[in-house]
Amino acid sequence: MNKFGILGSGSWGTALAKILTDNGHEIYLWNRSAEAIAKFKECKHNPQYLSSAHFDMKQLKLTTDAAEVINHSDVIIIAIPSAYVIEAFSKLPLNIFVDKKVISAVKGIIPSNNKLLNDYLKEQFELPLENYFAVLGPCHAEEVAAEKLSYLTFAGIDETASVDIASYFKNNYINTVINRDILGVQYASILKNIYAVGAGIAHGLEYGDNFQSVLIANSADEMASFLRRAGIVSTVVGYLDHDQPEALHSANNNYAASVYLGDLLVTCYSLFSRNRTFGNMVGKGYSVKAAQLEMNMVAEGFHASKCMHILNEQVKTEMPIAETIYKILWKELPADEGLSYIESILV
Repeated sequence: MNKFGILGSGSWGTALAKILTDNGHEIYLWNRSAEAIAKFKECKHNPQYLSSAHFDMKQLKLTTDAAEVINHSDVIIIAIPSAYVIEAFSKLPLNIFVDKKVISAVKGIIPSNNKLLNDYLKEQFELPLENYFAVLGPCHAEEVAAEKLSYLTFAGIDETASVDIASYFKNNYINTVINRDILGVQYASILKNIYAVGAGIAHGLEYGDNFQSVLIANSADEMASFLRRAGIVSTVVGYLDHDQPEALHSANNNYAASVYLGDLLVTCYSLFSRNRTFGNMVGKGYSVKAAQLEMNMVAEGFHASKCMHILNEQVKTEMPIAETIYKILWKELPADEGLSYIESILV
């Protein structure tokens, strides 16, 4: 029986905690604020995020000590915004992840070094890729809190371990899917946040649904082009691998599957999407800084746009949509000018 710990108690960390405790598991949960923990214990819910999700406090061990969470857990879920990962881990012993499994719930890339979380953990803590997994959607924390049917994708190169980990999350409102494309799903998650910012900008500029559909379709194609050029093979559409074990619950990895295209769609269209909300503010005339201050959650697409711009200088894929969003957010390109250019290149 695996013991789970979660580092990060924002909306996504809280949602994952709800799933595990609803399934009868006792978990450790880290929050850097002792005051927030005290309010959590008093209210029996997270007063900052997903306040509708109530907990049996006997199932939660709340602590400000990240090392305590890791030491008492077999599987550690990292649900910290990418920009704060290095700060949160800076004082941890270098051997703390020995014999641990790590699940990334970080939907971004570490902006200070443009690295995926698995690369950072390998370099700093010698965590092997075999012990690294990612949990992705398409899934919004708010719908998990409301117990609306949602899908979680668990990616890892160790399929047996992925199936075992997923079994702890499956219940009447969570279906699970297994994926072997541990690098591709992370890049797709990073890119979909950028495109969701673009969809939000378009909405703020009062573009309609017809334009949005073309924008998102082209974004999906651009995402697949990057994955293919970067050496990710999950870009085949419409192919089902009937030889997979039944426990994998899924078609062969391809960019039209739920964790790629599905997550892109929900992040671009949903009113719960923080990246869409952030982009909507920019489209309505907020400065980037003002939009960030207005939100109480991190829009991963902001940092991701710059990181992908830098990474693509090496990969050299044609990415005019992502590149234009980067220029709007980081180079002061007026939003209306940027969207006018995107109009001209959509097919």
